[in-house]
Amino acid sequence: MSLAERHPPNDGPPRGRPRSEAVERAIIEGVMRLLEEGVPLAELSIERVARTAGVGKATIYRRWSGKEELFVDVLRAAEPPDPPLPGTSMRDDLVLLLEQVRRRGLASRSSAILHNAHAQMKSSPKIWAAYHSTVVAPRRRLGLEVLRRGQENGELRTDVDLDLLNDLFVGPMLLRSVLHPEADLPEGLAEQVVDTLLEGLRPGGRPDGSPSVSSGSRPS
Repeated sequence: MSLAERHPPNDGPPRGRPRSEAVERAIIEGVMRLLEEGVPLAELSIERVARTAGVGKATIYRRWSGKEELFVDVLRAAEPPDPPLPGTSMRDDLVLLLEQVRRRGLASRSSAILHNAHAQMKSSPKIWAAYHSTVVAPRRRLGLEVLRRGQENGELRTDVDLDLLNDLFVGPMLLRSVLHPEADLPEGLAEQVVDTLLEGLRPGGRPDGSPSVSSGSRPS
């Protein structure tokens, strides 16, 4: 989400000072600079960010409620942006979603900011909760919506648990990105994961004729 999207234009009369995208960018870059210098999250106070960005604390508080909300926007700005889905098919949308996970994995490996920030974020329940609700959860909802459309369009069997299926698609990429950071994340991996799973998920059942896992049951 861009800064402009996060602060959509107001159709009513202007109130107070207009928001400046340049100011917000300076604040976010100020936080990134502090992270690059190795400042731990616990010492990343609003006052210190304000000094680094050359703005007043009130300027920051007009845009973010506190350090947690600001930090989440910093993480979002450091990650590859979310592209619009083509909507041409479930398969193409799934490939694009997984490709973004792959790119984020590569970015986390190559970016000292993201590597440091993600490691510290896990020690702060408030920041992790804010990141999960504003970044992780919307991406998960988007993946589930793509799968639902696939069922409605006849591209996907209707007897599968979509929450489980979403995890099956995203899991391999997260496994290589997070739990096995030394694993390869080559180009074409998103297509390979999606096409392998879809082979047994299209209407008509599995190629070997074995029973499917329904939404109300799990394999023993």
